[in-house]
Amino acid sequence: MRLLVVEDEVKLAQYLHKGLSENGHVVDLAHDGIEGRRLATGGEYDLVLLDLMLPGIDGFGVLAAMRAAAKRTPVLMLTARDRVEDRVRGLESGADDYLVKPFAFSELLARVGALLRRGSGGAALQPATVLSLADLQMDLVARKAERAQHRLDLTAKEFNLLALLLRRRGQILSRTVLAEQVWDMNFDSDTNVVEVAVRRLRGKLDDPFEFKLLHTVRGMGYVLEERT
Repeated sequence: MRLLVVEDEVKLAQYLHKGLSENGHVVDLAHDGIEGRRLATGGEYDLVLLDLMLPGIDGFGVLAAMRAAAKRTPVLMLTARDRVEDRVRGLESGADDYLVKPFAFSELLARVGALLRRGSGGAALQPATVLSLADLQMDLVARKAERAQHRLDLTAKEFNLLALLLRRRGQILSRTVLAEQVWDMNFDSDTNVVEVAVRRLRGKLDDPFEFKLLHTVRGMGYVLEERT
């Protein structure tokens, strides 16, 4: 999917670009309202992430220009304003969703996914309490994991990491997503907590068995899947 991020905070914009790109999206950036308006009205995007407070033209102005140009692209507004009237104004102006800063990247990613599914007519996945892949089975309520009917002795973090990978089996998950969803922390390139946890999990999940389920995708992240 092709996304446009209109955000004047350079560090946040770069963080969003990195995280969204790692999750398979093509991302364009604009750091002010004028450039954002030009790209949003002239380009073809699947979703626009639009900051409210922008130099040049604010987010409301960019959104108004999009709708005036008959651009029906879904818009997720990002703002530090948490007043009800601001949220109402944004939604009434044609925004599809509203996220108040500071936010967790995992929540933003979930909202992005929901808006993209809505735009493509897709249906959200229903939650499950028992997950399985090949000879791996996890009971999320009982907090048990087994492979080939052998109990896996996992720590709480290892269990949560495996559950996330299993819920999204077949999808490459970046270190950014894993760090935030499992450890509730912003990703720091100098932190190797994800690599260490994956290595320990792999020692319990894969090393004792003939075929492997947890795979590293160089430069992108990790994926749980059955490979023949």
